[in-house]
Amino acid sequence: MDVCLASTSPARRMLLRQVGIEPRLEAPQVDEDAAVAAVEESEGRTLPPHEHVLLLAQRKARDVGERLAAQGFDGLVIGGDSMFELDGAIYGKPHEPDRAVRRWERMRGRTGVLHSGHCVIRVADGSLVAADAVAEAAVTFAADVTDREIAAYVATGEPLEVAGAFTVDSLGGAFIERVEGDPSTVVGMSLSTVRRLVRELGVEWTSLWNRLP
Repeated sequence: MDVCLASTSPARRMLLRQVGIEPRLEAPQVDEDAAVAAVEESEGRTLPPHEHVLLLAQRKARDVGERLAAQGFDGLVIGGDSMFELDGAIYGKPHEPDRAVRRWERMRGRTGVLHSGHCVIRVADGSLVAADAVAEAAVTFAADVTDREIAAYVATGEPLEVAGAFTVDSLGGAFIERVEGDPSTVVGMSLSTVRRLVRELGVEWTSLWNRLP
């Protein structure tokens, strides 16, 4: 069965490839800030992290799913979104080096939670059926990370475009002491969660394998 990843994230693509799935990639056309702001204004409240990431995962998957359905696509569309929470504050992608440095100065020696929203849509005969869930993983950072290490890490550019300003599967991994929860959640999406959602939609996970060793 064909699989489309509603994302251009290299990390999410890598995760799927590692478990035998070579996905089609489609960039969702979703104004994330506007989508969240509209819901918060209509409901008169600030969305908590788990609702925030789930909303965006749903919007991304549906945007791509609807476009593919119009093209006669038959398969699954996977959408995701992540954000990092520390002491009640929410952190997305820092984008700017100075902002990433300040994040790391606050995070070292602390434990935060990575929230990851998932939405899987079964597209068939022009119809869409969705299943969604949120996964969370607690991340503990080493307390002895030095200012020089932080500066060197930020200078690589790696933490600028990832939620929370860190990775666990690349250069940032050496600065992380512990992950509690599905480790793939921290990389970009929880593979165990995606598998469960795929099965909820009546599809066998192994039927998605298209790049076995």
